[in-house]
Amino acid sequence: MGFIFSKAMNDSLKGQQEFMRLQLERQLVLQNLMRERQAAMQIASTREFLKYFGTFFGLSAVVLTAGAMKKKNPAFLMPIVPLGFVFAYNCDIGYGTLLQRVKGEAENILDTQSTLLELPKGPVTFEDLEKIRSQAKFFREK
Repeated sequence: MGFIFSKAMNDSLKGQQEFMRLQLERQLVLQNLMRERQAAMQIASTREFLKYFGTFFGLSAVVLTAGAMKKKNPAFLMPIVPLGFVFAYNCDIGYGTLLQRVKGEAENILDTQSTLLELPKGPVTFEDLEKIRSQAKFFREK
């Protein structure tokens, strides 16, 4: 009799474990899908910004160049330098390889410099949370 009962419990436990594994896989797929959509939105936003900033940069370059030629003063061209860096950076994000380079550097940090990722005072523990919760309750009661 005990054997039949323990076999049924074992089968039930295996069923629960399979269900939990399936739920975890679904959550991981959902999180990855949400991350991909957020990254796509960010890239699309950068590309849209680039259209407006590119127009501003082009008009500024023409106007500043004309002003420098008219006044015979090359100082009018100075704002083109920082604007050019901002424009190049956004082009690299929106259409270039910046994201691949950042991903590669992040993988390098994870592989070779993981100590940089450690939290001060280590990871948060259950005891830390309980201590903070009890202190918060103490202040709420007063």
